[in-house]
Amino acid sequence: MIRTLCFPGKASTLPLWEKEKIPLRRKGASMELTITRPDDWHVHLRDGNLLEAVVPHSARVFGRAIVMPNLKPPVTTTASAVAYRESILKVLPPDCDFNPLMTLYLTDNTTPEEIILARKSGVIFAVKLYPAGATTNSQDGVTDIFGKCLPVLQEMIEQNMPLLVHGEVTDPTVDVFDREKVFIDSVLSPLVEKLPKLKVVMEHITTADAVRFVQSHIGGNVAATVTPQHILLNRNSLFQGGLRPHHYCLPVLKRENHRAAIASVVTSGSKQFFLGTDSAPHERGTKESSCGCAGIFNAPVALSLYAKVFEEVTDIKVQLLAGALDKLEAFTSFNGPDFYGLPRNSSKITLKRSPWKVPELYSYSSGQIIPMCAGQTLDFLPVPS
Repeated sequence: MIRTLCFPGKASTLPLWEKEKIPLRRKGASMELTITRPDDWHVHLRDGNLLEAVVPHSARVFGRAIVMPNLKPPVTTTASAVAYRESILKVLPPDCDFNPLMTLYLTDNTTPEEIILARKSGVIFAVKLYPAGATTNSQDGVTDIFGKCLPVLQEMIEQNMPLLVHGEVTDPTVDVFDREKVFIDSVLSPLVEKLPKLKVVMEHITTADAVRFVQSHIGGNVAATVTPQHILLNRNSLFQGGLRPHHYCLPVLKRENHRAAIASVVTSGSKQFFLGTDSAPHERGTKESSCGCAGIFNAPVALSLYAKVFEEVTDIKVQLLAGALDKLEAFTSFNGPDFYGLPRNSSKITLKRSPWKVPELYSYSSGQIIPMCAGQTLDFLPVPS
């Protein structure tokens, strides 16, 4: 398909998609894009009534999801991870084949024996590192990774168990906008240097520093997940027209140059970056309060937003719309399972060019959840094939 872009005084014709690369077709006035069903490599499903309310939104679009373990109490053992998985399966919609991939919450007291049990369980696929106090329900996280966790990390290498990293320091003297960079310099770089065989995913990256760090490790053991909000929003989005609590997440949104660096690398086709929504629902009252919770509920809109990013990528050299929809499928559906050593999904999903309005809120038995882009109209509607 060829689209002509008209600017004052000139016109440019650019090929946005090549048919042999991606199955894009028109039906009347509509457009459809069919890709391999994606996975979400970082999601918070919560528990209790909130679990029942949010699981269907992820299960409708994604084949699998890496489920975060920061519940109250946290999921620190294989037994608790297996029990949590059962609670997720119980609230799935009928005839749904969504597969939750479980994780363990790393603490100062986690043992190598627990990692062996986790691998033998067949349902646990990673271990999550939260620096103590870094984000929601992280108070039980790691206080000294080099002094207390090295035996566990060495066992993770033996078991081929990836370490998923919330990459922020918690030192109150470090500016909140610098905490990712300082973590890379003071913790992550030394860790990867000390344990080069450890598989590491830097979760929900937010800075050009993180992009450079991941790109500097090309051996196949370092990767990153990227959220819709950190590709689309910068820190100005927190204050447009007033304080926006539903744009508040951790790591916090950063400057425009960081957002642009992330969008650029994601749409470049690099295999080291893949989809991880970090969808993190909170009841409306806990977001719109004097001390609001960090987290953005994006599960209902994530795939639509990723498609928007890939369609609207600009060639900055000529300041013209270039488009990268031919690279969307790898980011959403191939890079993640390839890194984890899992098979790609065999089912498909179709993104239809069919404008739809995001609900203003989702009600459930204990309250309301406000989704990302509430009340806005999005161009791509995901429909299972």
